[in-house]
Amino acid sequence: MAGVVTVSATFGAAGSVIGPAVAERLGTPFVDRAIPYTVAADIGCTLEEALAHDDRTEHGLGRILSSAARLPNVTLGGMDSYLPERGVVPEEEFLLRTEKVIKEIADHGGGVILGRASQLVLAGHPTALHVRLDGPRKRRLANIRASLDLSAQDAERLLDDNDRARNAYVRHFYRADPADPALYDLVIDSTRLAAAACADIIVTAAHAIP
Repeated sequence: MAGVVTVSATFGAAGSVIGPAVAERLGTPFVDRAIPYTVAADIGCTLEEALAHDDRTEHGLGRILSSAARLPNVTLGGMDSYLPERGVVPEEEFLLRTEKVIKEIADHGGGVILGRASQLVLAGHPTALHVRLDGPRKRRLANIRASLDLSAQDAERLLDDNDRARNAYVRHFYRADPADPALYDLVIDSTRLAAAACADIIVTAAHAIP
């Protein structure tokens, strides 16, 4: 059985639902908010500062990066980009500590890790299963509206903001496209299949890894 499963999910693709379900079936921890908590303790900074450098929080670094990408003469895929001042601890330190936490999880008991470019951090890990959850924009928007009771306009804005932020984090730090299927062992349209069915597929794949 795979020691660790990484889950990359677009917004509205039910990653926060499917991830815990997979972890429960595998009997391993689901790792999401525990990462910035651990990073904060490791660095000795506040949780608020760690969350500001996380890729999955509402006001995290992904938002800053995606905003910077829309400024003139800024290209996230290139070598140079402008970022607003983030404080005493450089962003690279948060990245390195986040990678350290992810690798320690993989090497000591495993777990299901959501986001944080974990599919790239653990790209060479021998027992890691890398999963991508995605789906057509129309169905992801329907999921968002159903779960959050939003207007069509608000749902579209939320989807665009979240997708742009998560993409920016991966592109800026790893020069990779998170939608590239070559990064994953398994790509699932989780807007087409029920969450329980998606979890079952992932668990079956995890058990199939030597």
